[in-house]
Amino acid sequence: MTDSTDWPKPQVAWYAVAILLLAYTCSFIDRTILSLLVEPIKADLGLSDTEIGMLHGLAFALFYTLMGIPIAMLADRYSRRRIIAGGIAFWSVATACCGLANRFSHLFIARVGVGVGEAALSPAAFSLLADSFPPQKIGRALSVYSTGVFLGAGLAFIIGGAVIGLIKGSDGIELPLVGAVEAWQAAFIIVGLPGLLLALLVLTITEPVRRDADKTPAPPVTKVFVYLAEHPRLFFCHFLGFALLSAAFNAVSGWGPAFLQRQFQADAPTAGLGLGVAVLVFGTAGLLVGGWLTDRGRQRGWLDAALRVGVLSGLGLIPFGLLATGSDSVWHAVLWLCPFMFFASMSFGGAAAAIQLVVPVRMRAVVSALYLFFNNLLGIGLGPMVVALVTDYVFVDETMLSASIAWVTSSMGLLAAAVLYWGLRPYRSALEIARGE
Repeated sequence: MTDSTDWPKPQVAWYAVAILLLAYTCSFIDRTILSLLVEPIKADLGLSDTEIGMLHGLAFALFYTLMGIPIAMLADRYSRRRIIAGGIAFWSVATACCGLANRFSHLFIARVGVGVGEAALSPAAFSLLADSFPPQKIGRALSVYSTGVFLGAGLAFIIGGAVIGLIKGSDGIELPLVGAVEAWQAAFIIVGLPGLLLALLVLTITEPVRRDADKTPAPPVTKVFVYLAEHPRLFFCHFLGFALLSAAFNAVSGWGPAFLQRQFQADAPTAGLGLGVAVLVFGTAGLLVGGWLTDRGRQRGWLDAALRVGVLSGLGLIPFGLLATGSDSVWHAVLWLCPFMFFASMSFGGAAAAIQLVVPVRMRAVVSALYLFFNNLLGIGLGPMVVALVTDYVFVDETMLSASIAWVTSSMGLLAAAVLYWGLRPYRSALEIARGE
């Protein structure tokens, strides 16, 4: 194995974290901006909640997950920074194309493009960072990287809400080379195109030496599935448990603005500011605390610390989701959404680190992609979609959106905690084997 002295210098490793964090932040701005634009898009294109749920989930998540695995296979063999840079350029153009859509099918196809481009980021980033930090520090590094979820979503809510407030009521906006567009279309174009500059910045990252790269060739994907089959309960519990936590988070981030607008008649700037602060401050804090708890637990000998944090996350979010959706004012709802976001975010960094620690070196990117496949198919794909289906087909009343969110988040939080608890023992056993104990 490569000697520990061969790890990149701390300043080089943390520079990579900073640039990849910026990329992850921009990716979430591009995917999350849709949440603030639900009401104007529905009004302009005549869409139902279920169709909006498809744009939130199916259009983005299906191809995001499907493309993640083949791109991850490339990341186990070729330059990870170049793969990431190409993905950023692709999703940035696709986000801008959302602003050119004038019907559901066009918007659906553009959202598919966003998903395809973003599929290049996290599997390659996980692998690159795992080769930049020693095992005892990887949880912290991946937690910092994963704060991009909350920085991006929070900034999307805050900045997006402010922009919509400024241009609301205008008959049309003239953009260079594009011409007259609606306010919601302009928002997509404005947030999408700057990503092309970010793609160039990613190329300044130093590609780290792969651990054991000179001894162990990347195995065929069939070997990866054989490895997963040898530990079925471990990966079932890890993949499903953390995916359910992601679904609870995405149910609120996807429908939170519409909930505040319908329940309390909040305008876009108010809804964006409230949710933005909850996600940006408390989501980020929860993620960092979760990463710290994971590393601290491992230092104390708890090999399953990441999954324990996931159990705490699932149980902790339930009461605050119920309090938020049962509130009597917009700011009371936002108040309870703050601790909800804290608990909902705690597990994200540890979940990624758990994969890197238990999986053989040259399988990391592919297994990370499989983890993201389930996490995003269920979390991004089904989280917002289930809320929409419950609203449209169980309550048959869009004003009951708050009840739909409460039902979905509580159920998923409880089930996630149970599944992850069941996975504690097999994870400990597999990690002991991986460490040669």
